[in-house]
Amino acid sequence: MFTHVMVGANNVVAMTAFYDAVLAHVGLVRTTEPEETGPAGIIWQCKGIRWPQFALRAPLNGVPASAGNGVLIGFQCGSTVAVKMAWKTALSCGGTDEGPPGDRPVYSDDFYAAYVRDPEGNKLCFLFCSEFLATS
Repeated sequence: MFTHVMVGANNVVAMTAFYDAVLAHVGLVRTTEPEETGPAGIIWQCKGIRWPQFALRAPLNGVPASAGNGVLIGFQCGSTVAVKMAWKTALSCGGTDEGPPGDRPVYSDDFYAAYVRDPEGNKLCFLFCSEFLATS
């Protein structure tokens, strides 16, 4: 299990608004205010759970943020409807389509996902598998 994922952002205000809207569909809420963040950045978490965390910030080294080639961040969704809503919201908030919601049997029989890039080019996956229901 990972503890946190950090994404670099050039426009922290715009990226915060994007992730506020999109991550609501995967059950994550922002727990820090942009003007009150330190080196840990702006953080989204599941309510009442400290880890794992999703965070973003301007790079500490002062070099512009860039999307990683081959990097994908996957978010667990509670239903196929949540996958669709996260994907639609991402597109309406400046994201770009990398694969519409649908079954991906190449991965497994119950792999339902959608793919987008955020406004700064980071690739995201919204995923629902029936196995998630058994572990929640």
